[in-house]
Amino acid sequence: MKFWQQLLAKLQENKNVYLLTVIQNSGSSPGRKGFKMLVAEDDFIFGSVGGGVMEFALVEEAKHLLSNQQEQIIYKKQIHKGSGKDGSGMICSGEQTVVFHPLNTNHITLVSKIVNCLKNSQQKTIHFSPTGISFNKNNIQEKYQATIHSETNWLFQEQIGFKETIYIVGGGHVGLAVSKLFRQLNFYVVVFDNRENLNTFNKNTFAHQKHVIDYNEIENHIIQGNNSYITIMTNKYTDDKLVLSKLIKNSYKYIGVLGSKAKLKTMWNVLLREGITQQELELVFAPIGIPIKSETPEEIAVSIAAEIIRTKNSLSN
Repeated sequence: MKFWQQLLAKLQENKNVYLLTVIQNSGSSPGRKGFKMLVAEDDFIFGSVGGGVMEFALVEEAKHLLSNQQEQIIYKKQIHKGSGKDGSGMICSGEQTVVFHPLNTNHITLVSKIVNCLKNSQQKTIHFSPTGISFNKNNIQEKYQATIHSETNWLFQEQIGFKETIYIVGGGHVGLAVSKLFRQLNFYVVVFDNRENLNTFNKNTFAHQKHVIDYNEIENHIIQGNNSYITIMTNKYTDDKLVLSKLIKNSYKYIGVLGSKAKLKTMWNVLLREGITQQELELVFAPIGIPIKSETPEEIAVSIAAEIIRTKNSLSN
């Protein structure tokens, strides 16, 4: 959201801007689909389309267009090998295509709608084309979708808004660290606890939603589906077990439980006796996170994030 807020601020300052967007990439290209950069006429720059000498040259071109008060949509293919036609000056191999869209005060309404969409956690689609930028409710199946026939016949669509939600059951120190990190990773963050006036829960400014609930009702607060990721990290073994038993038969992309191997072994034995199957337990990530000998809440959050990102981006998606 910060990118669009910065863009809106520049437009509201009556500054002309070029929006640079990567609409295609292949190989080892440093710029990936959806990477963006804004270049304003007051030399303010925000974002990135891949860095290096390529980015410097693209920024200089945008500045030249702005200084000459030119408003044209530009399509630039960048080949990261050598300096021939379309060469970017980089040697990392791969290719990417960057498009330039000129924006001015006439686009304040459009960008405001995008910012409001993100604030309200709505999912909509931005359409980039040789004729301009539009925004509507016609969502696409993937985050990015590009159709490129030629420099004058192409369409790039980007779904914005929060697609993945992480539900953090337990608002303690680890829950706070996980909230902060996943907010940065553009997840929608929801935190639950069953304790009133918990310090770490109250000072959690990273979560989009916080709820004090009865864990017996936890399944009523979590949406099933492949966009739901659940981390169980309450302050009690009994609450961890209760929450897992309520959720394990439902369908989510990821369920993980924080705890030692000894604690989890005991929990598994109890759950098996209570009718949970071994096959169901094998779908739970426990101990949660990749094994990097995490000790601090922040290190544990990194290990959890790595495991969830690996799950989210797996080839089975």
